[in-house]
Amino acid sequence: MRHSRTSAHASGRASAPTGVGGGLLSARDLAVAWILIVLVAVPAWVLTVGQARGMGAEPGTMGMALPLFLLLWLTMTAAMMLPSMAPVAITWARGIGRQSSGRTRTVRTVEFVGGYLLVWTAVGLLAYAVLALTGGLVGDHPTAGRWIGAVTFLLAGLHQLGPLKNVCLRHCRDPMSQLVRYAGFRQSARDLRVGVHHGAYCVGCCAGLMIVLVPLGVMNVAAMAGLAVVIFVEKLWSRGPLLARALGVVFLVLAVLAPFQTWLLPGLSMPTMDGM
Repeated sequence: MRHSRTSAHASGRASAPTGVGGGLLSARDLAVAWILIVLVAVPAWVLTVGQARGMGAEPGTMGMALPLFLLLWLTMTAAMMLPSMAPVAITWARGIGRQSSGRTRTVRTVEFVGGYLLVWTAVGLLAYAVLALTGGLVGDHPTAGRWIGAVTFLLAGLHQLGPLKNVCLRHCRDPMSQLVRYAGFRQSARDLRVGVHHGAYCVGCCAGLMIVLVPLGVMNVAAMAGLAVVIFVEKLWSRGPLLARALGVVFLVLAVLAPFQTWLLPGLSMPTMDGM
């Protein structure tokens, strides 16, 4: 029995694509991969900062139509998420590269990235609806912002301390075992499904952090940069889970303070005439 389990385990490992779930990236491959990530992330941050300039941390959708909002949302997502999801992306792309060549490699890579962005596009649609709702409430009842902020911080804190966060963070912190599992997916649209699957785990891991952009301001560059660092550290630092729980406690404290300290809620405060 013990021998059969060992054989089955070895067989599962052998079924993985070459370069996925086994071996490490060479120094050269790793350097090239990170250079490509920087070449994507830096322009994304530049575009995000440029669009945020002049918008500030106003409530709601800031008058943006849905297509423009989704474009900015995906740009912001790329800027914030790309560094932290790099280990999975690099390793899976390396496996694709070893299995395919030319046009096939390009198509498979696009499918993987497209699947990941598809999930975040769906989240962007939900975010737009939430921002439209909260913006309308704050516009009609300015004092509602403090209670919306309190509820948002409460939900963020509960998520950071809850089981969903633990499961999804564990997935993102141990990409190799997940990549071996992905290798068992059916060949049909496998790379698209891998991108969607990993994107869903990424959303589950980062949802509590992302929703605090409602009270802080969805185009608040300082908040985005801080959250990007937190997401990166949570996923890659050995004590990332401890940081996640500590932030959960912080968010719960902010939930108590929010109704009385409105400076904590720049994204839910109507601009004054002086500010305009």
